[in-house]
Amino acid sequence: MLKAVVFDWAGTMIDYGCFAPLAVFIEVFKRRGIDVTPEEAREPMGLLKRDHIRAICRMERICTQWEKLYGKKPDEVDVEALYAEFEPMMFTGLEKYALPVPGAVELAERLRERGLKIGSTTGYTAEMMKIVAAAARERGYKPDAIVASDEVPAGRPEPWMCYENAKLLGVYPMSAMVKVGDTVSDIREGKNAGMWTVGVVKGGSELGWSREQVAAADPVLLAQKAAEAAERFRKAGAHFIIDEIGKLDEVLDEIEDRLGRGERP
Repeated sequence: MLKAVVFDWAGTMIDYGCFAPLAVFIEVFKRRGIDVTPEEAREPMGLLKRDHIRAICRMERICTQWEKLYGKKPDEVDVEALYAEFEPMMFTGLEKYALPVPGAVELAERLRERGLKIGSTTGYTAEMMKIVAAAARERGYKPDAIVASDEVPAGRPEPWMCYENAKLLGVYPMSAMVKVGDTVSDIREGKNAGMWTVGVVKGGSELGWSREQVAAADPVLLAQKAAEAAERFRKAGAHFIIDEIGKLDEVLDEIEDRLGRGERP
C-alpha cells in the first residue's frame, strides 16, 4: 500500500500563500526598470529559482519592456545577473517565512502514526534549505528527507527530486508514493515520477492569498478563485485536489482503496 508522502515546502507545508520569494522576484526586475506583476511572478512558482527567473524573462510582456529599455531581449547573461542579485536577497527573509501552515505539523504526526515516511522537494537551493529546514524544525515540522532542486540534474517538472526521495527513504515502487504541492510544477513533477499527485488550494501559490485575505474574503469571490486554482491543477493532471493541507488524510484513504483494487497512478 502507500509507503511515503513527498511534500513541497513553501505554500504547502510552510509559508502560507507562498510569499517568501514573491517580493524578491518583483524587486530584482524592478531594479532593472522592469515591471513584473505578482501574477507574472507567481506563474512559474515551484521551479528552481534560476529557472523561475528564466521563465519570467521569456514572458512576452517582460520581453517587450526589456527590449524597449536595452534594445534586445533578455538572454542568459541577463538571467545570471538577475539571479546573482536574487539569491542574497532571498537569504535575508527565509527564516521568518518558515512558519508551518495550519494543520501541517499535526498532519505529519498522523502520517507517521499510520506508518508513512515523509519526504520533500523544493524550488529552493540546498543552502537556502539549511535555513528553512532549521527554522521549520524549531516550529515542529521535520520531514525524513529533503531534496533541493540544485542537488539533482534538473528541478521541476523533471522527476529527479522525487526519485532521490525514494532512494533516501528506501521506498519503491513510485506508485506507493504521493506527491503533494501547491503549484502546477509540483503536479507535473509527481506525474513525471509515476506518483499519485495532490494539489493544495488554500495556503498555496496558485491561489496566492494570505491567511488574512482568505479569512476576510467574500465567500463567492474566494470560491471562484479557488475553483480557478483547482482547474489549473486538473489541467496539469492532478489525481486529487484538496482545499487545505489538513484534509489530506481522506485522499490517502482513497488512494489506498484504489491501490487495493489494482489501480496505479
